[in-house]
Amino acid sequence: MTWYEQWFSRDEYDIVYQKRNDKEATAVVDLIENLVQPVSASSILDVGCGRGRHAVVFARRGYKVTGLDLSERSLDRARRRARSEDLEITFVHGDMRVPIADSTFDGVVNLFTAFGYFEAWKDHQKAVDAMASALKPGGFLVQDFLNPAYVEAGLVPSDTRTVGEVEIKQNRWIDEGRILKEIIFSGNEGTHAFFESVALLGRPDFERLYESAGLDIFDIRGDYGGAPHTDESPRMILFSRAKSK
Repeated sequence: MTWYEQWFSRDEYDIVYQKRNDKEATAVVDLIENLVQPVSASSILDVGCGRGRHAVVFARRGYKVTGLDLSERSLDRARRRARSEDLEITFVHGDMRVPIADSTFDGVVNLFTAFGYFEAWKDHQKAVDAMASALKPGGFLVQDFLNPAYVEAGLVPSDTRTVGEVEIKQNRWIDEGRILKEIIFSGNEGTHAFFESVALLGRPDFERLYESAGLDIFDIRGDYGGAPHTDESPRMILFSRAKSK
């Protein structure tokens, strides 16, 4: 089993990333609305939707939202959250490399580095191809990814913090074009570790992926506030549109 098939369904994942919040999700949706200006009630596919943070924000604003994720547990939580707000969101279990629609959606979003997990280039391409195939002609794709230059310059090799009675140590390193993280939990139940591994894909890589998938980049931003993208930017947020089919 690959790391991403188990990690996102663990309680420990929620502990490590508990600081993720609606404010951040709202900021990136604001940015997408400002740059893309989707028409009212546009249909949006959220690929790698996780617990549904971004899907919920889109749905609150009247968009017709479908969320896709590999983690059944994440989808269960997303569904519960949508029901608690009386929001109509369709959540689908599936692999982002497998197309779920053809020329169906006005927009596709893939946010907070929910990409780059695969070891083989062909799988990155399959995922982008699947997103592109879901778009109507002229539809938009927004991918929010890490900025490799920023990651390399600011890499913190190790840090430790305590949450309740659990000590969490995170070790980070770069190897063969990937950023790797070992997350070690130590507590009353002993010590156990999890791993993350994400490809350090840069702009030329996405340009290559998009060209093959029939997508044209029209903007790149460096943070959720919409600042221009530079090597010092924390994020690489790519805006593209599907070419006519």
